[in-house]
Amino acid sequence: MAFSHLSLLFLFATFLLMQTLGDAATCSDCFTHSRATYYPNSDEQGTETGRCGYGTFGATLNGGDVSTASDLYRDGVGCGACYQVRCTNSDYCSDKGVTVVVTDHGSSHQTDFILSRRAFVRMAQTTSEATSLLSLGVVDIEYRRYPGKNITIKIDENSNYPHYLAFVIGYQQGKKDITAVQLCETQNFVCKLLDRSYGAVWTTSSPPSGPLSIRMLFSDDDGDETWLTPVNNIPEDWKPGSAYDSGVQVNL
Repeated sequence: MAFSHLSLLFLFATFLLMQTLGDAATCSDCFTHSRATYYPNSDEQGTETGRCGYGTFGATLNGGDVSTASDLYRDGVGCGACYQVRCTNSDYCSDKGVTVVVTDHGSSHQTDFILSRRAFVRMAQTTSEATSLLSLGVVDIEYRRYPGKNITIKIDENSNYPHYLAFVIGYQQGKKDITAVQLCETQNFVCKLLDRSYGAVWTTSSPPSGPLSIRMLFSDDDGDETWLTPVNNIPEDWKPGSAYDSGVQVNL
Protein backbone atom coordinates (compact mmCIF):
# COMPACT_ATOMS: atom_id res chain seq x y z
CA MET A 1 0.00 0.00 0.00
CA ALA A 2 2.83 2.40 0.88
CA PHE A 3 4.42 1.74 -2.48
CA SER A 4 1.12 2.51 -4.17
CA HIS A 5 0.80 5.87 -2.37
CA LEU A 6 4.39 6.78 -3.23
CA SER A 7 3.76 5.87 -6.84
CA LEU A 8 0.68 8.09 -6.97
CA LEU A 9 2.56 10.98 -5.39
CA PHE A 10 5.41 10.55 -7.89
CA LEU A 11 3.00 10.50 -10.84
CA PHE A 12 1.21 13.59 -9.54
CA ALA A 13 4.48 15.47 -9.05
CA THR A 14 5.61 14.47 -12.55
CA PHE A 15 2.33 15.72 -14.00
CA LEU A 16 2.69 19.10 -12.26
CA LEU A 17 6.29 19.44 -13.48
CA MET A 18 5.35 18.65 -17.08
CA GLN A 19 2.45 21.11 -16.92
CA THR A 20 4.74 23.83 -15.55
CA LEU A 21 7.33 23.19 -18.25
CA GLY A 22 4.62 23.22 -20.90
CA ASP A 23 3.25 26.53 -19.65
CA ALA A 24 6.76 28.01 -19.66
CA ALA A 25 7.41 26.81 -23.20
CA THR A 26 4.20 28.43 -24.50
CA CYS A 27 4.29 31.58 -22.39
CA SER A 28 3.15 34.41 -24.63
CA ASP A 29 4.01 37.19 -22.20
CA CYS A 30 7.46 36.00 -21.11
CA PHE A 31 10.45 38.31 -21.42
CA THR A 32 13.62 37.44 -23.34
CA HIS A 33 16.94 38.55 -21.85
CA SER A 34 19.37 40.48 -24.04
CA ARG A 35 21.35 43.73 -24.24
CA ALA A 36 20.64 47.17 -25.66
CA THR A 37 22.52 50.32 -26.47
CA TYR A 38 21.69 53.64 -28.16
CA TYR A 39 22.95 55.82 -30.96
CA PRO A 40 25.42 58.10 -29.12
CA ASN A 41 25.25 60.67 -31.91
CA SER A 42 21.49 60.50 -32.40
CA ASP A 43 19.03 63.25 -31.65
CA GLU A 44 16.01 62.71 -29.45
CA GLN A 45 14.04 61.00 -32.19
CA GLY A 46 14.63 58.24 -34.70
CA THR A 47 16.32 58.11 -38.08
CA GLU A 48 14.99 59.07 -41.50
CA THR A 49 17.24 56.59 -43.30
CA GLY A 50 16.41 53.24 -41.67
CA ARG A 51 16.33 50.01 -43.69
CA CYS A 52 12.64 49.47 -42.94
CA GLY A 53 11.80 52.21 -45.42
CA TYR A 54 9.86 54.56 -43.14
CA GLY A 55 11.70 57.63 -44.41
CA THR A 56 10.85 60.87 -42.62
CA PHE A 57 7.98 59.05 -40.90
CA GLY A 58 10.57 56.92 -39.09
CA ALA A 59 11.92 59.93 -37.18
CA THR A 60 8.62 60.70 -35.47
CA LEU A 61 6.95 57.27 -35.43
CA ASN A 62 5.83 56.41 -31.90
CA GLY A 63 6.94 59.83 -30.76
CA GLY A 64 10.55 58.94 -31.56
CA ASP A 65 10.58 55.84 -29.33
CA VAL A 66 12.07 53.62 -32.02
CA SER A 67 14.87 51.12 -32.37
CA THR A 68 17.21 49.33 -34.67
CA ALA A 69 17.01 45.53 -34.42
CA SER A 70 19.59 42.88 -35.26
CA ASP A 71 18.24 39.31 -35.56
CA LEU A 72 14.70 40.54 -34.90
CA TYR A 73 14.83 42.47 -38.21
CA ARG A 74 14.54 39.16 -40.13
CA ASP A 75 14.97 40.55 -43.65
CA GLY A 76 12.36 43.21 -42.99
CA VAL A 77 9.60 40.98 -41.62
CA GLY A 78 10.26 42.43 -38.16
CA CYS A 79 9.83 46.04 -39.29
CA GLY A 80 7.08 47.90 -37.48
CA ALA A 81 6.90 45.41 -34.60
CA CYS A 82 6.26 46.83 -31.13
CA TYR A 83 8.36 45.70 -28.16
CA GLN A 84 8.39 46.49 -24.48
CA VAL A 85 12.05 46.91 -23.51
CA ARG A 86 13.20 47.41 -19.94
CA CYS A 87 16.67 47.42 -18.46
CA THR A 88 17.29 45.14 -15.48
CA ASN A 89 19.53 47.25 -13.21
CA SER A 90 17.21 48.02 -10.28
CA ASP A 91 19.35 51.00 -9.27
CA TYR A 92 18.50 52.88 -12.46
CA CYS A 93 15.68 51.14 -14.31
CA SER A 94 11.90 51.34 -14.05
CA ASP A 95 9.62 48.31 -14.12
CA LYS A 96 7.67 49.72 -17.07
CA GLY A 97 10.58 50.36 -19.41
CA VAL A 98 9.71 51.75 -22.83
CA THR A 99 7.66 50.59 -25.81
CA VAL A 100 9.55 50.90 -29.09
CA VAL A 101 8.84 50.27 -32.78
CA VAL A 102 11.48 48.63 -34.99
CA THR A 103 12.41 50.96 -37.86
CA ASP A 104 15.92 49.91 -38.86
CA HIS A 105 18.46 47.07 -38.98
CA GLY A 106 21.80 46.97 -37.19
CA SER A 107 23.73 45.56 -34.25
CA SER A 108 26.38 46.69 -31.79
CA HIS A 109 28.13 45.03 -28.83
CA GLN A 110 26.04 41.82 -29.18
CA THR A 111 22.78 43.69 -28.67
CA ASP A 112 19.30 42.98 -29.98
CA PHE A 113 18.32 46.66 -29.88
CA ILE A 114 19.97 49.99 -30.64
CA LEU A 115 17.47 52.46 -29.25
CA SER A 116 17.00 56.09 -30.09
CA ARG A 117 18.45 58.26 -27.35
CA ARG A 118 14.93 59.30 -26.36
CA ALA A 119 13.80 55.68 -25.91
CA PHE A 120 16.97 54.67 -24.07
CA VAL A 121 16.61 57.29 -21.32
CA ARG A 122 12.93 56.47 -20.88
CA MET A 123 13.91 53.12 -19.39
CA ALA A 124 15.27 54.98 -16.36
CA GLN A 125 13.39 55.78 -13.15
CA THR A 126 14.34 59.48 -13.07
CA THR A 127 16.22 62.10 -15.06
CA SER A 128 19.37 61.67 -12.96
CA GLU A 129 19.28 57.90 -13.43
CA ALA A 130 18.82 58.45 -17.16
CA THR A 131 22.18 60.23 -17.16
CA SER A 132 23.71 57.20 -15.44
CA LEU A 133 22.21 54.88 -18.06
CA LEU A 134 23.67 56.97 -20.86
CA SER A 135 27.10 56.79 -19.24
CA LEU A 136 26.87 52.98 -19.19
CA GLY A 137 26.25 52.89 -22.94
CA VAL A 138 25.25 49.20 -23.06
CA VAL A 139 22.81 47.69 -20.57
CA ASP A 140 21.24 44.32 -19.84
CA ILE A 141 17.57 44.25 -20.78
CA GLU A 142 14.55 42.03 -21.13
CA TYR A 143 11.99 42.44 -23.89
CA ARG A 144 8.72 41.06 -25.27
CA ARG A 145 6.29 41.81 -28.08
CA TYR A 146 3.80 44.34 -26.80
CA PRO A 147 0.60 46.09 -27.86
CA GLY A 148 1.06 49.57 -29.22
CA LYS A 149 -1.23 51.97 -31.04
CA ASN A 150 -3.60 51.14 -33.87
CA ILE A 151 -1.86 49.76 -36.94
CA THR A 152 -1.02 52.73 -39.17
CA ILE A 153 -0.74 52.86 -42.96
CA LYS A 154 1.64 55.57 -44.19
CA ILE A 155 1.59 56.33 -47.93
CA ASP A 156 5.16 56.62 -49.22
CA GLU A 157 6.21 60.02 -50.57
CA ASN A 158 7.28 58.34 -53.84
CA SER A 159 3.74 57.18 -54.59
CA ASN A 160 2.11 58.68 -57.68
CA TYR A 161 -1.68 58.89 -57.52
CA PRO A 162 -3.39 57.06 -59.16
CA HIS A 163 -0.68 55.11 -61.02
CA TYR A 164 1.66 53.80 -58.32
CA LEU A 165 1.04 53.11 -54.66
CA ALA A 166 3.61 52.32 -51.99
CA PHE A 167 3.04 52.35 -48.25
CA VAL A 168 4.56 51.23 -44.97
CA ILE A 169 2.83 49.55 -42.03
CA GLY A 170 3.59 50.66 -38.49
CA TYR A 171 2.65 49.50 -34.97
CA GLN A 172 2.58 45.78 -35.65
CA GLN A 173 1.36 44.12 -32.45
CA GLY A 174 0.93 40.55 -31.26
CA LYS A 175 3.27 37.60 -31.62
CA LYS A 176 2.74 37.02 -35.35
CA ASP A 177 4.28 38.88 -38.29
CA ILE A 178 2.71 40.43 -41.38
CA THR A 179 3.92 38.15 -44.17
CA ALA A 180 1.55 39.11 -47.01
CA VAL A 181 -0.68 42.06 -47.89
CA GLN A 182 -3.57 42.34 -50.32
CA LEU A 183 -5.13 45.55 -51.64
CA CYS A 184 -8.87 45.22 -52.29
CA GLU A 185 -11.61 47.25 -53.93
CA THR A 186 -14.22 47.90 -51.28
CA GLN A 187 -17.21 47.65 -53.63
CA ASN A 188 -16.63 44.22 -55.19
CA PHE A 189 -13.76 43.08 -52.91
CA VAL A 190 -11.51 42.07 -55.80
CA CYS A 191 -8.06 41.83 -54.22
CA LYS A 192 -4.53 42.20 -55.54
CA LEU A 193 -1.48 40.68 -53.83
CA LEU A 194 1.19 43.30 -53.20
CA ASP A 195 4.97 43.05 -53.39
CA ARG A 196 7.17 43.62 -50.35
CA SER A 197 9.71 45.98 -51.87
CA TYR A 198 11.95 45.92 -48.80
CA GLY A 199 11.57 46.37 -45.07
CA ALA A 200 8.02 47.49 -44.31
CA VAL A 201 7.38 48.88 -47.82
CA TRP A 202 4.53 47.31 -49.84
CA THR A 203 4.04 48.40 -53.45
CA THR A 204 1.82 47.98 -56.48
CA SER A 205 1.54 49.55 -59.91
CA SER A 206 -1.95 50.33 -61.25
CA PRO A 207 -3.70 50.19 -57.86
CA PRO A 208 -7.46 49.66 -57.84
CA SER A 209 -9.68 52.73 -57.92
CA GLY A 210 -12.07 53.91 -55.25
CA PRO A 211 -11.68 53.46 -51.49
CA LEU A 212 -9.21 50.68 -50.77
CA SER A 213 -9.25 47.96 -48.14
CA ILE A 214 -6.10 46.24 -46.95
CA ARG A 215 -5.96 42.57 -45.95
CA MET A 216 -2.94 41.47 -43.91
CA LEU A 217 -1.76 37.91 -43.38
CA PHE A 218 -0.36 37.31 -39.89
CA SER A 219 1.88 34.22 -39.59
CA ASP A 220 4.04 32.61 -36.92
CA ASP A 221 6.92 30.12 -36.97
CA ASP A 222 4.52 27.19 -36.42
CA GLY A 223 2.69 27.87 -39.68
CA ASP A 224 -0.44 29.31 -38.05
CA GLU A 225 -1.92 31.99 -40.32
CA THR A 226 -4.71 34.52 -39.92
CA TRP A 227 -6.03 37.06 -42.43
CA LEU A 228 -7.21 40.36 -40.95
CA THR A 229 -9.01 43.27 -42.58
CA PRO A 230 -8.92 46.65 -40.75
CA VAL A 231 -12.16 48.48 -40.12
CA ASN A 232 -10.93 51.69 -41.75
CA ASN A 233 -10.18 52.02 -45.46
CA ILE A 234 -7.64 54.02 -47.41
CA PRO A 235 -9.68 56.87 -48.95
CA GLU A 236 -10.26 57.08 -52.67
CA ASP A 237 -8.22 60.27 -52.95
CA TRP A 238 -5.19 58.95 -51.04
CA LYS A 239 -2.21 61.27 -51.04
CA PRO A 240 1.56 60.62 -50.88
CA GLY A 241 2.86 61.34 -47.42
CA SER A 242 -0.47 60.86 -45.67
CA ALA A 243 -0.97 58.46 -42.75
CA TYR A 244 -4.19 56.54 -42.15
CA ASP A 245 -5.36 54.88 -38.94
CA SER A 246 -6.48 51.30 -39.60
CA GLY A 247 -8.78 51.36 -36.57
CA VAL A 248 -7.48 48.05 -35.23
CA GLN A 249 -4.97 46.66 -32.80
CA VAL A 250 -3.86 43.06 -33.19
CA ASN A 251 -3.19 40.49 -30.48
CA LEU A 252 -2.67 37.34 -32.56
